[in-house]
Amino acid sequence: MPKTCIYYFAPPSPWSYLGHDRFVAIAKKHGAQVDVKPCDFGKVFSVSGGLPLAKRPPQRQAYRLVELKRWSEFLKMPLNLHPKFFPVSGDDSSRLIIATKLAHGADAALNITGAIMRGVWADEKNTADSETLIAIANALGHDGKALWKSSQTASVQAEYDRYTDEAIAANAFGAPWYVVDGEGYWGQDRLDFVDRALAK
Repeated sequence: MPKTCIYYFAPPSPWSYLGHDRFVAIAKKHGAQVDVKPCDFGKVFSVSGGLPLAKRPPQRQAYRLVELKRWSEFLKMPLNLHPKFFPVSGDDSSRLIIATKLAHGADAALNITGAIMRGVWADEKNTADSETLIAIANALGHDGKALWKSSQTASVQAEYDRYTDEAIAANAFGAPWYVVDGEGYWGQDRLDFVDRALAK
């Protein structure tokens, strides 16, 4: 039986962006199912001791930039250290991902997730803007306006809230957070362990 990996993340997270394509490739290699669950890490931080970037001490903020540059160069992935539209709310993009998942399945949700993340970190797009999100969905062959309309419904918001509550219950405290066989793995730099867990 193929395993399932639960994938908690925030679309504006640079670490989620840096890990996304590798994670998708690892899951595909093992034939694993991915349960795509974007969530509100602002709420997760509020109960797990995390701080929004602007409230972190200067030395932590400075080292974050060093690490982002290192990982971007190591992975050969484009990444603007100071993107034009960041910080940016992840609420609308998360809801669009959920609407895509409900309408078209996990693979489509993973594809649009990657496109939204690239929009923030490589393409200087405002992923809190409805027209930008609609255009991203259209570029992937979807009816962007229909997905946007669906993303604004109470049922999608309820899923978003549920995923956030589940992340808190799973003891997540940072993004991305992967769960395999009930065990959590924090960060794109733990993907080697996710790979091993899915191989068991």
